[in-house]
Amino acid sequence: MKKIITLLCLIFITVSSFGQQKKKRNAKLAFKVDGVCMECKVRIEKAALNTKGVKYANWNLETHQLMVIIDERKTDKKIVCQNVAKVGHDTKEIKATQEDYEKLDACCRYRDEEVVKNHKKN
Repeated sequence: MKKIITLLCLIFITVSSFGQQKKKRNAKLAFKVDGVCMECKVRIEKAALNTKGVKYANWNLETHQLMVIIDERKTDKKIVCQNVAKVGHDTKEIKATQEDYEKLDACCRYRDEEVVKNHKKN
């Protein structure tokens, strides 16, 4: 009888310890970020990666999609969008302030149709 009780206690302890292990909660997100050049790419990716909980960031110049992998326990899409907007780039969710946008180099002003046209020619 003691062996059965001991065995049941060991099983209970083992099962309960597995339940307490922290599970990683990584998520892949993709969303549009406005930009026009490789300078924008560097700035956007750096802003995303400087967000606590972002493990990977890649902005595609052709599609304007920013793909990130985040730890959902530390951040979320809104925080990443806020940090990208702070460096002057619009997302669908959060637009950069005019002040932040004006800090961009003249060649990166994606709201200016002439700048966009010039980048498409190159």
